[in-house]
Amino acid sequence: MSDALDEGPFFHGTKADLRVGDLLTAGFRSNYRPEVVMNHVYFTALCDGAGLAAELAAGDGEPRVYAVEPTGPFENDPNVTDKRFPGNPTRSYRSQHPLRVVGEIRDWTRLTPEALRGWHDRLAALREDERGEIIN
Repeated sequence: MSDALDEGPFFHGTKADLRVGDLLTAGFRSNYRPEVVMNHVYFTALCDGAGLAAELAAGDGEPRVYAVEPTGPFENDPNVTDKRFPGNPTRSYRSQHPLRVVGEIRDWTRLTPEALRGWHDRLAALREDERGEIIN
């Protein structure tokens, strides 16, 4: 761990149906810029933050939040830390090493349909704005 502020627990939001012991790895398309293949796997220390990521994830599956453990070093997510929010109030991290699924969290806060539409609108605007570029 470099300058990361948390020791966990950590969470990852997705629409994938995973099992305890599965590994989440880098090398998949970004949910926010599908033309970008990600060099990192992202996670957060905020369960509801992972829930937001799950709601916004690509795919048709049910949004899910998993408790995860990093298997190697990780860092603050530069896409939000200081670029959008001073410090790391979103408690967002990334790693080039896999994350191990240790359980599924079922009691996270779901977005209302209106809030979900608002987030999709914000993401669409970011895709059109060069400041929305992903630091990969």
